[in-house]
Amino acid sequence: MDQPTPQPAYVLHSRAYKETSALVDFLTPQGRVRAVLRRARGKGGSLVRPFVPLEVELRGRGELKNVGRLESSGIAAWLHGDALFSGLYLNELLMRLLPAEAPHPALFEHYTLTLQALAAGRPLEPLLRSFEWRLLDELGYAFALDHDVNDSAVVAEGLYRLQVDAGLERVELFQPGLFKGSELLALAQADWEAPGALLAAKRLMRQALAVHLGPKPLVSRELFRKR
Repeated sequence: MDQPTPQPAYVLHSRAYKETSALVDFLTPQGRVRAVLRRARGKGGSLVRPFVPLEVELRGRGELKNVGRLESSGIAAWLHGDALFSGLYLNELLMRLLPAEAPHPALFEHYTLTLQALAAGRPLEPLLRSFEWRLLDELGYAFALDHDVNDSAVVAEGLYRLQVDAGLERVELFQPGLFKGSELLALAQADWEAPGALLAAKRLMRQALAVHLGPKPLVSRELFRKR
């Protein structure tokens, strides 16, 4: 029998399972993996919380694995206030959108760096928008920010709307929900200091994510509103 290889991981979500076990969703470089942690009320169970860098051995070939070994592998990202809500939002996005057992090592690395930046007190909005964009890109849902659906260059004075399944479409008449070309060009360069860039990025990501998230509201977003 092959010995499972330890891999880095974070807990995205956990819940009680049977009498003493927990059902845990991990984020690993190999994707989102669900596993049973036996005796979760023991020593290992104290590690089953978000934002703790772990090393885990997962056993089994089916969709539901078993945790063979679970250890801390670094210092936890201690998040407070809005940074905590932001971290929970990232976890919920990954739970809702990331397919099970689809490898995304670059996304795992980006998640790790984002947690570290949140813990360091860096501005939240650029971090969240960058992570949302990386997630869309990794899942194959990203679109060009500097060219429209006709492959014409986005122009600063133009007005654009998002066609989620295609990209940006230039429109001639003003209507709600449009984006200025200047805002889109700033986002293409990750220029968060440009006028209107952060607000435009938030609206754009909301529109881009909505079709993939479906009608069920995000719990973390509701918590953020009520804080």
